[in-house]
Amino acid sequence: MAAVCWWAASSGKFQGMYLIAIAWLYVVVLMAVVEAASPQGSLLGAFFTLLLYGALPLGLLLFIAGTPARRRMRHRAEAEAQQAPAPPPPPDAS
Repeated sequence: MAAVCWWAASSGKFQGMYLIAIAWLYVVVLMAVVEAASPQGSLLGAFFTLLLYGALPLGLLLFIAGTPARRRMRHRAEAEAQQAPAPPPPPDAS
């Protein structure tokens, strides 16, 4: 499945996917620069390269990969809300 990074044990979070995302964005930005600098390329082609190879797939991947973490945070918040004592009733103004 996924490799466990050495820093994941100390922080409790798997941050390896962010390293992969940064590396992929680096590759896509270089692809866009080559597209823009090429004699047959254009700035519009570079923009769509950046968008269709980088931003959209990476955003979707990070959203899907982050779903378990969001689910854990939601369950933790619900558990804390159930364990919290009820606030005292407001005093009567009589």
